[in-house]
Amino acid sequence: MGVLREMAAPFVVPGPLGVAVRDRLRGLTAEDEKVLRLVGDHLGTLASRDLKARCVAGLGHDAGRWAQRKRALTEESSSRWAGSITKAAHDQWALARRGQLAHIQSLEAGVRSIAHRLSLPVGEKGGKRVPGGYHSRQEWFAKSRRLYVLAGRLDAARADWKAGRVCVVRGGKRLLNTRHHLEQAQFTEEQWRARWEAGRRFLQADGESGKRFGNETIRVTDRGEVSLKLPVPLAYLANAPHGRYVLAATVSFAHRGEQWADRVAANRAVAYRIHEDTARGRWYVTASWTMPPVKIVPLATARTNGLVGVDTNADHLAAWRLDAHGNPTGDPRRFFYDLSGTTSHRDAQVRHALIRLLHWARRHHLAIAIEDLDFTAETTREKHGRKKRFRKLISGMPTSRLRARLVSMAAELGIPIVAVDPAYTSRWGAQHWQKPLTTRTRKTTRHDAAAVAIGRRALGHPIRRRTAPPRDDRSDRRGHRTVQAASVAPGREGHRPRIPGPRTRSVRTGCGANAVDQNAQHRSGRSAEHEFWQQDSLPLSL
Repeated sequence: MGVLREMAAPFVVPGPLGVAVRDRLRGLTAEDEKVLRLVGDHLGTLASRDLKARCVAGLGHDAGRWAQRKRALTEESSSRWAGSITKAAHDQWALARRGQLAHIQSLEAGVRSIAHRLSLPVGEKGGKRVPGGYHSRQEWFAKSRRLYVLAGRLDAARADWKAGRVCVVRGGKRLLNTRHHLEQAQFTEEQWRARWEAGRRFLQADGESGKRFGNETIRVTDRGEVSLKLPVPLAYLANAPHGRYVLAATVSFAHRGEQWADRVAANRAVAYRIHEDTARGRWYVTASWTMPPVKIVPLATARTNGLVGVDTNADHLAAWRLDAHGNPTGDPRRFFYDLSGTTSHRDAQVRHALIRLLHWARRHHLAIAIEDLDFTAETTREKHGRKKRFRKLISGMPTSRLRARLVSMAAELGIPIVAVDPAYTSRWGAQHWQKPLTTRTRKTTRHDAAAVAIGRRALGHPIRRRTAPPRDDRSDRRGHRTVQAASVAPGREGHRPRIPGPRTRSVRTGCGANAVDQNAQHRSGRSAEHEFWQQDSLPLSL
């Protein structure tokens, strides 16, 4: 038997630290759209230039260079536009650095896996955790060539990482590559060009507390009026005092509108972003702000009434309700979603499945237990070899998006989320809970059993229903099993409780000759409860 890795303790997931809401700009005139495009294109050009300067600076960037970049942008826009542009460029460079590090880690995992398999004889079988050798000499030779390719890519990526060089595309690398595959993407050149220009525009501004309505650059009043500060070269387009342009459209945020209105009325910082959806021909404005950290519910409080164990799968969420003792109650629930189609369709499917889960948990006043999953290291091509379907299955599971949405939506409803270590939950759940929970009318799947295992781990109980008996025989010579009622449990050695109501047709409850004293029953020896070979009563779940 292999050595089990050390498992992390369950913890309550903290709530989100920020929020973003979006609304459509309805009623824009042709002049409004023209002004928005002119301002966005001008600021987008400045943002591209500043991002190039930030990438050239690399690791040698400091506060002095930041101030120099901002001064150069202020001459062609304004001080606040320049601050937003420089901050966005720095954030994009930092995001590219994190992606570069993840790419290096993926290459290192691939090189280790190939080197290990090449060191084994051809055809040697592997184990559950260790891959074996390659199946043929041809595959061995092809992988040896690939090892040199990956090693070269790894050396180049490490050199870029040490030098601080990153590759960034404003507008998106995927959209840039789509230009060479217009027929496959079902785009015309004009459609692609419109989307490319819309993606490279810059119309976003950070908020500032203490200023009017929380933002001086893009201002949205409490009545929904939208206006923006024009850059210096485009000041001639202003239709309001102080070089501002007021749009004819108004906004009213339906989701979290009261929170937004409270912040705007109190002149607290709110960041805004205006963008165009070329496919629909619409303009949208997104408002975002930070929230103070919410006090986390103690883990003991989240466990009070039991919880709902949830197992994440490629096409559904398997959930089962558990009481405080870890006993599954009721029937398992499954919340299905379809991850095929467009990004918006997949995102909507995840939201609908989560809202059904959250409403079910709120009706019973229960917390939710999930696995702290991270499949970034599991999707590597070299780890699973020829298992293309399995790699595709893991890559398609929306673990990060589902977890982020679940935490955000649960915080809005006041439902605690408990994260547990995902080690062995599926295997031990199927081993210890799938068969006992299967009946003639209920077919328990491995995913349902895994949900029970996740819930029990979140409650602090072992996944196993019972521990093994003593190794020499089945008596209690070596002491009680570890998973059973403690010696201090109330009523452990006392008489059986009196249950109201008649127990037979002829004798009422507690009226028999030996109703309480079980040792006085007509049996050979002492009562069964005190025989040396009899186990003490166990809770139902153990």
